Amino acid sequence: MQKKTIRDVEVAGKRALVRVDFNVPLKEGAVSDDTRIRAALPTLQYLLDHGAAVVLMSHLGRPKGKPVAEMRMDPVAARLAELLGRPVQKLDDCVGPQVEAACAALRPGEVVLLENTRFHPEEEANDMAFAARLAALGDLYVNDAFGTAHRANASTEGVARIMRERGQEAVAGLLMEKELEFLGRAVEDPERPFVAILGGAKISDKIGVIERLLERCDRLLIGGGMANTFFRAMGFDMGDSLVEESAVETARGLLAKGRSSLVLPVDLVVADAFDNNARSQVVAPDHVPAGWRALDVGPNTLATYESALGGARTVVWNGPVGVFEMPNFARGTFALAEILSRMQAVTIVGGGDSAAAVEQSGLADRFTHISTGGGASLELLEGRELPGVVVLSDRS
Repeated sequence: MQKKTIRDVEVAGKRALVRVDFNVPLKEGAVSDDTRIRAALPTLQYLLDHGAAVVLMSHLGRPKGKPVAEMRMDPVAARLAELLGRPVQKLDDCVGPQVEAACAALRPGEVVLLENTRFHPEEEANDMAFAARLAALGDLYVNDAFGTAHRANASTEGVARIMRERGQEAVAGLLMEKELEFLGRAVEDPERPFVAILGGAKISDKIGVIERLLERCDRLLIGGGMANTFFRAMGFDMGDSLVEESAVETARGLLAKGRSSLVLPVDLVVADAFDNNARSQVVAPDHVPAGWRALDVGPNTLATYESALGGARTVVWNGPVGVFEMPNFARGTFALAEILSRMQAVTIVGGGDSAAAVEQSGLADRFTHISTGGGASLELLEGRELPGVVVLSDRS
């Protein structure tokens, strides 16, 4: 972690323009899962306790560059006010004279939340004129939105670049610092043995991650839909299972490269339809019946995983190993969470669906770190630079 954080700069009397990831689910006009809001609280509390005024900006959903009533930030402001125990003023836009006046009038300890940044098409286009209008709202930039750090948007990259050009600081928040330290160390300098677990549907989304992890980890466990493509590469008939035909040749190459470290499922839970109530049975990967599809890993695979995880000192898990959204096919994913929760190791969950599964399992407090960013964590594991991080001020 070579970037400055809020601990490295003077924040008293400053207007801190903070990019947070408040892209949270809403239900009936209220926040239905406040995990991402809670994750930002240490940074916000630090700024407020040290005499800063706070201007918050975030996107919510995919409004495609225009205002959408159901994606306004009002429910988020209401929940944040409850969690902070102080008023949060919600503004009706994120740029413009009225927004500038409201932000200029802020006093230390006060908080405003801007309207959804994606109501403007310039946000995702990283338009510099739009970024400059955002930059006018603060005199210190803080990026605490790891979940969007892999996107070069106006509020994640453009603002930081402009403020640094003006001689102002652009630093990481405490959540961003934690994410970079845990995920960065896991890949660059893990305590060994280092075991990685990759699940999810597609190999094509994770080719770079698989290749990098094969070079760095001691064992790589594969599960979920992506395992089917590996099995097809081995010549197995996978019935109606999800298979990426375009990635079969890639999978064949990865099998050859990872001959000594790849661990694939040894049995599968298959069903005769993509339905929670479908008929199911446990079969070997090379015995999937015609018309059936793999929806979870079987009990022998879980035993194989547990053995492969034995003695591990660092474990990174990204992607469920079954269709955990269906209770009858969530057993493998939840059982894997249980196995990891009992380990005496650094256990890191790489965001996205695997993070959601761990939260649902009720075991989240037994993991060392659960990332708030699925796509960002994957790109970091792959070794890519994240635009929202690169642009921040260096400690040196």
